[in-house]
Amino acid sequence: MTEVEADTRRGYTPAASPALVDFFSGCGGTSAGFRAAGMRIIAGVDNDLSSGATFAKNFPEAKFIGEDIRKLNPAKLQPIIDSAGTSPLVFSACAPCQPFSKQRRGPKTADDRVPLLLEFYAFVKRYLPVCIFIENVPGMQRGADSEFPFQEFQRKIKRLKYYTSAAVVSSASYGVPQQRQRLVALASRLGPIELPPATHGPGTENPRYSTVREWIGDLPPIAAGEAHPFIPNHRASNLSDANLRRIRATPEGGGREDWPVELLPRCHSNGYDGHTDVYGRMSWDQLATGLTTRCISYSNGRFGHPSQDRAISVREAASIQTFPRDFVFTGYWDSMSRQIGNAVPVLMARHFGAQIISHIARYGC
Repeated sequence: MTEVEADTRRGYTPAASPALVDFFSGCGGTSAGFRAAGMRIIAGVDNDLSSGATFAKNFPEAKFIGEDIRKLNPAKLQPIIDSAGTSPLVFSACAPCQPFSKQRRGPKTADDRVPLLLEFYAFVKRYLPVCIFIENVPGMQRGADSEFPFQEFQRKIKRLKYYTSAAVVSSASYGVPQQRQRLVALASRLGPIELPPATHGPGTENPRYSTVREWIGDLPPIAAGEAHPFIPNHRASNLSDANLRRIRATPEGGGREDWPVELLPRCHSNGYDGHTDVYGRMSWDQLATGLTTRCISYSNGRFGHPSQDRAISVREAASIQTFPRDFVFTGYWDSMSRQIGNAVPVLMARHFGAQIISHIARYGC
């Protein structure tokens, strides 16, 4: 696997490294990437206690606050902020993205998670972190009214003298073996800040994108419904007899278009053309499709293993999200799938964390 430059600390000692408070932390994808870049993780904030258990297990050095940000008094973070000492303070905020997801159905205005980014602003206003990292689905940047709070958030922090930079990027451009388009933004009170340049793809030093094989090809085979005895989270969901027959009839990179008609689900055998990207296998030497909160379910996407007759395991899904192998997920089966699907890809976060560290060092803070 291609790694970010080995020395991203730029002269920081661990005590003086930037200190991160990870809002909407989930299981800790952003925190894992920023820690790998050289930051100290001092807190995670999320009201999903199942994700919080995973965060706490993997970041024992940090405080986890399991509260709804809409009910959390910003003053409660004061002791944690004080613990950072003279370290530059960094905030990240990857608010729940379902209101803007392409897979969401129904009116967006009915979802009370939409204003969460603006709730986060109260913490920014109180503590004025040196830098901010935002990640979400591309739909967040549309429009200028209250239904789409990203523009309003940018306007508010610019009034606090932040410089901002934002764009929709592909995680594959940062070495992640996945077709995942994300809205990312950086903000700084120090001066103009740019997004990190792409590391993979045409025009870069790595013109070939990373592949599924590079990230899961070394994991030992397991059967559907089996868990590996020694590798944490290397466990695959069981398959019905019908789905076993379907996946056995599916070549690498293929899907239901390769099946004989008797294997088609009833809705598809009647001529239904929707939901085409389900019941598919990944390709070894291609990017994976974007992982969702059901990324370990064979029937809910192109999440079949490239060559084994099963869906990808929890460990494989985490690896495609570029989590390190020693990052352990806790909770129920559905919860682990949701944690992984919602996470910021770790390697992409590491590049953004390195960019922030370099930016702070340039200003001598």
